[in-house]
Amino acid sequence: MCKRILGAAVGFAIAALLAIGGSGLPEPASAAGGDKDCSDFGTQKEAQRFFESHNPNQDPHQLDGDGDGVVCEDLPCPCDTGGGGNGGGGNDGGGQLKRDRARLVEVIDGDTIRVRLDGKTEDVRLIGIDTPEVFNGPECGGPEASASARNLLSGANRVLLISDPSQDNRDRYDRLLRYVEHGGRDINRAQVGRGWANVYVYNDNPFRRVKTYRRERDQAKRQDRGVWGECNGNF
Repeated sequence: MCKRILGAAVGFAIAALLAIGGSGLPEPASAAGGDKDCSDFGTQKEAQRFFESHNPNQDPHQLDGDGDGVVCEDLPCPCDTGGGGNGGGGNDGGGQLKRDRARLVEVIDGDTIRVRLDGKTEDVRLIGIDTPEVFNGPECGGPEASASARNLLSGANRVLLISDPSQDNRDRYDRLLRYVEHGGRDINRAQVGRGWANVYVYNDNPFRRVKTYRRERDQAKRQDRGVWGECNGNF
C-alpha cells in the first residue's frame, strides 16, 4: 500500500512539473524557439540584439560567421554593432555602422577604389589591409595586387561599403575607410587570401574582422601565395 501511494505521489509531481514548464531543466538553444538564421530577422539591429542576448561567446545559432561580433551584415538597417570607438588615423570618429551601395568608378590600386556615392566621387581605402605600392616607385607585387583587385571587382557596377565602428570614418587623406563587398564577397579579405595584401592594424587598434583576416594571411603565407612567394613577403 505504501509503495503504491509513494509511486502515485511521484507521478503526480512529475505531471505537475510538465504542466508548468516541461522537465524543469534549461532548454537547449535549438529547443527555445528553434534555430535561428539571418532570414528570421527583418533588420540587422534585430538580429544583433538577439545575438547579444543569447550567449554571444558561443554563438549557438551561428549568426556570426566571420567571428567579428557583428551578425547578419547583409540585412537592411536600422543597424547595431554593439560597439564603438576610434582609430584608423582619420579626422572624424566612427562608432556607427554605415552601409551604402555605391557605384564603382575605378580600381586605383590593390587597396583603394573610387566610387560615386550620394552625388559625390569618393576614394575608399579598404579597411584592414595593405598592398604593395604602384605609385612613386612600384614595389614588388604592386601591379599584381592592383590586377587582383580589378579581377575581384570585374563586372561590378555597384559595391556595398560597410564601415567599422571600431575605426574612423575617414583616414588622414580624407578617404572613406570601408569593407568593400561585391556579390556577397569581402574583397578586402579576398585580397589577403590571394596573398596580395597583408593585414594592417592602425595605431594598435584592431578592426572587427582582424581574426579572420589573420587566418587568411597565415594560410596564404604557408602556401606561398602572392607576395609571400613572389616577393618573400617584402613590400
